[in-house]
Amino acid sequence: MIIQSTRFGELEVKEEQLFNFPNGIPGFPEEKSFAYIPHNSASPFSFLQSTIEANLTFILVDPFYFIKDYEFVLDDELANELGLSQENLPKVFSVASIKGKLADMTVNLLAPIVLNEVNHMGRQVILDRTEYSISHKLFPDGLPQEAVKGGE
Repeated sequence: MIIQSTRFGELEVKEEQLFNFPNGIPGFPEEKSFAYIPHNSASPFSFLQSTIEANLTFILVDPFYFIKDYEFVLDDELANELGLSQENLPKVFSVASIKGKLADMTVNLLAPIVLNEVNHMGRQVILDRTEYSISHKLFPDGLPQEAVKGGE
């Protein structure tokens, strides 16, 4: 499938990269089809590109890569709705926001994106955990040295 993206230009995506969000994403209820685009296999960053709206791309971050004690439990109803089980665990991502410098990047820990890689269903889940923020600073101690070198 060929999709348009203002971030990436014309993209050819495989069927296994497509995810259906039956409820849309909060703030974008009409957007129900997205392509998952990994940055590269070793990176904790990836993208979620709308298959319809070229201007809609979310930067995703593997929250467990940066926040070792991040955890939550999906309720049984949601797990069933997404077709998840102990044998079919979800992929979990936080949506990142960059306003200004990369060092100031924040992630939304309160509303993770949950993907089922088997049936290609997805949902942004709003957690009850009040200790999590919608704007958690990803690099509280500044950018890691390898990120600084990579940008030179």
